[in-house]
Amino acid sequence: MPQEALATLPQRELGVYLHVPYCAVRCGYCDFNTYTATELGSGASQLEYAATAVREVDLLARVLTGAPPVSTVFFGGGTPTLLPSADLVAMLGAVRDSFGLVDGAEVTTEANPDSVTPEGLAQLREGGFTRVSFGMQSAVPHVLATLDRTHDPDRVPRAVEWARAAGFEQISLDLIYGTPGESLADWRTSLDAALACGPDHVSAYSLIVEEGTALARRVRRGELPMPDEDDLADKYALADERLTAAGLGWYEVSNWSRDRAARCHHNELYWTSQNWLGIGPGAHAHVGGVRWWNVKHPVAYAARLAEGASPAAGRETLSAQTQELERVLLEVRLRDGMALDGLDATRVDAVVADGLAVVQGDRLVLTQRGRLLADAVVRDLLD
Repeated sequence: MPQEALATLPQRELGVYLHVPYCAVRCGYCDFNTYTATELGSGASQLEYAATAVREVDLLARVLTGAPPVSTVFFGGGTPTLLPSADLVAMLGAVRDSFGLVDGAEVTTEANPDSVTPEGLAQLREGGFTRVSFGMQSAVPHVLATLDRTHDPDRVPRAVEWARAAGFEQISLDLIYGTPGESLADWRTSLDAALACGPDHVSAYSLIVEEGTALARRVRRGELPMPDEDDLADKYALADERLTAAGLGWYEVSNWSRDRAARCHHNELYWTSQNWLGIGPGAHAHVGGVRWWNVKHPVAYAARLAEGASPAAGRETLSAQTQELERVLLEVRLRDGMALDGLDATRVDAVVADGLAVVQGDRLVLTQRGRLLADAVVRDLLD
């Protein structure tokens, strides 16, 4: 690591992402680095995975001397809760022992509703997890079927109840809109079902047809239509209306929370270009303008760590131009807006005149119309 990058460690917050690459079923729309096999080879099986990930935590702690205590830890995937709760707690313990955690650190795990039990959630909470994010996606059976989701919609409120009973401080629900065959009434049903669970946080993402996925192949064969942009806009507007009325305010284009404390602070580190470490196959990390990523396959990842070698596959140092581009691309999506410093005043005036943003103090903040056209706003500000 360049010394100038390491020098930023004490100056910025530090987050840790731990990737768990296992899923019971691979969803047709998903292009994440996930695997359905329970046994992928020595060190890569679900049974051995926690110990393998802990080796990488230890390696990073030796390399990144001077790192501050960790502010946020996020277990994503895949489905982290396919691993025993004791394994997730052990991985968190390795982060705590190697780096330390700040008082009140946010510790999140993603979970599918059908991958948790009351006992497992209680074990996670006792082990230091503070937040759980359930992949609800929809409350409508035919929509879930198109997405290849396997849980019963009735399982979601039960899982939320179990998490509350376990003492989780924050519960989030993830939703997807724009699935082929989903009507506006279907989407309203999903929103109402999510709100009935009383979540502290909701993420609502438009379906993206990613190349190389089973969904993309079905669309290409004409079995399913591409999501319609007007339909997506109507569904976003409905989500914003329903969630806002229920007391959840938007703080990022696709995320709503009850208050500032209920925001996903880990994601805020990404959006504001703080430092984070990525543990696991295919995981990405960023420290002081240097980004690196691990080999993707769990077997290759495990083999490297077993040999005492770094699992990193590549590294890049971001130019000042790239860092500015990413700053605008990410910060413009935030409710807190982005600083006007460094932006061309004429371009700012143009997006404001178009009704896409407003100036609040020294910051530029998107309107609802601007949120729908956030990518276009970025182009307008930078092109």
